Amino acid sequence: MILFVLLAFLGGILTILSPCILPVLPFVFARAEKSFARHGLPMLAGMALTFAAVATLTAFAGEWAVSANAAARNVALAVMAVFALMLLLPALADRVMAPVAGLGDRLSQGADDGSPFGSALLGVATGLLWAPCAGPILGLILTGAALSGASGETALLLFAYAAGAATSLAAALLVGGRLFARMKASIGAGQRVRQVLGLLILVAVGAIALGLDTRVLARLSAGPTNAIEQRLAGVLGMEERDLTTALSDAPLPDEGPFPGLAGATGWLNGEPLAAADLQGKVVLVDFWTYSCINCIRSVPHVEAWHRRYAKDGLVVVGVHTPEFAFEREPVNVARAIADQRLTYRTAIDNDWAIWRAFDNRFWPAHYLRGADGRLRYHHFGEGGVRETEAAIRKLLAEAGADLSSDWAEVDAKGRAAAANFADVDTRETYLGYARADNFASPGGFARGAPRTYRLPDRLGRNQWALDKRWWVEEQRARSLDPGAALTIDFAARDLHLVLGSADGRPRRFRILLDGKVPGDDAGLDVDAMGRGVIEGERLYQLVRQKDGAQRRRFTIVFDDPGAAAYAFTFG
Repeated sequence: MILFVLLAFLGGILTILSPCILPVLPFVFARAEKSFARHGLPMLAGMALTFAAVATLTAFAGEWAVSANAAARNVALAVMAVFALMLLLPALADRVMAPVAGLGDRLSQGADDGSPFGSALLGVATGLLWAPCAGPILGLILTGAALSGASGETALLLFAYAAGAATSLAAALLVGGRLFARMKASIGAGQRVRQVLGLLILVAVGAIALGLDTRVLARLSAGPTNAIEQRLAGVLGMEERDLTTALSDAPLPDEGPFPGLAGATGWLNGEPLAAADLQGKVVLVDFWTYSCINCIRSVPHVEAWHRRYAKDGLVVVGVHTPEFAFEREPVNVARAIADQRLTYRTAIDNDWAIWRAFDNRFWPAHYLRGADGRLRYHHFGEGGVRETEAAIRKLLAEAGADLSSDWAEVDAKGRAAAANFADVDTRETYLGYARADNFASPGGFARGAPRTYRLPDRLGRNQWALDKRWWVEEQRARSLDPGAALTIDFAARDLHLVLGSADGRPRRFRILLDGKVPGDDAGLDVDAMGRGVIEGERLYQLVRQKDGAQRRRFTIVFDDPGAAAYAFTFG
């Protein structure tokens, strides 16, 4: 239990790195010029306690708690708006809005005259408004709450998480208080600074009230923070999970309640599925993301199972949870579904709500629910298709389906053709600095800034490098010069690269293998001379070696500046 509390606390600390902290920062920094002990600390304590209490209630109390929280959020928004007006327009508030502004005035004066009550109450309001990005650690806590029901342990873990967030905010507030004092001294206008803070609070209140905060933050990837959380959990020994459910002659085991499909931000290929639509059905849930090569090779099997077993009572649901920011665009997902000819319904999980409900950690991941409404099977990662289909058939037979001996026929061609992983020596390689490995250009990255790179004299095994001017960001590398190049040493049959462009317009490129045009080893997205065009953000197959996996040196040269490269994958 101590390890879980520590993990929750550290996960909370990491929220300072997540985009979801942005909406509440103006509320926190509104107290930056006050004494931390009498104002900052009570505010953060109120925030942590309120979040823990509300999250605990929501975890086990159902719809009434959600409705109560929604009403409390509206009150909190009103309190914050009044407080902002007191900072922004105190004279106008006194004359025109005295009946309403009295509360804000008392809060402001209570905090100003030395009482911590006003700041604590503002912390309560902040706790009601704060909706942290639930990465793997918070997802682990909430999943545990859903499975075990109400308990003091869950409340303790949620409080530890909130306390971790408050700790990181306290550090920022202590630094911010000193900065605030310097600003006031330098411009000689304390009221002007307070007015700026009031304006920022009003903007934050408006964004939260209109739901703009979640829509904007959905475009900012929390992937780097999630990756840190997963590594942290691994260090503490909490990431051990069986990759697949073992099959035997006995019935499939009970792996817990079916988490449901609530929280989707949209649906494709059909209307949303409600719980009643799944009653008495065997349900396959497939987590995927459209630029993941492992998913691309898996979805033809999912489509084949849908076509083969739908008449026998199988319901297939795709859950598209994005890895990169561009994968959050529904139009891109719809295009990928059309390209791969998928006909089953797909939930758009841009808020990672379904992912968190399943406590999932993998792309792709398959979960099977039996007709009894319980989770009965899972498989994580690519492969295991024969075992998964066997589990489907087993659950359908258990539900009374009269199955023929025919198994699904899979049409997996082109990019979806199965890889021979025994021959693949090069793993997935990310090109943004947040997750990059084996980068070999001399001098390393200039993070988030333009730089002229050069190729090393020699590339080592599975190393990669840049040439000419590039801008390397967290998730991608952008070419800035005509002729900018990217080179990697790899060993595999297939080489894929997730590509896009800075402005969405086409970009020309050409590839070389060991310094020569690819010829018969060209992938689907280039011709024999190695020429291709970036047309949309997706995965491009650039190499498929006709004689199978070999170690080669791959180079892609971008004729037009503004190309964006995200990640290599191999098969």
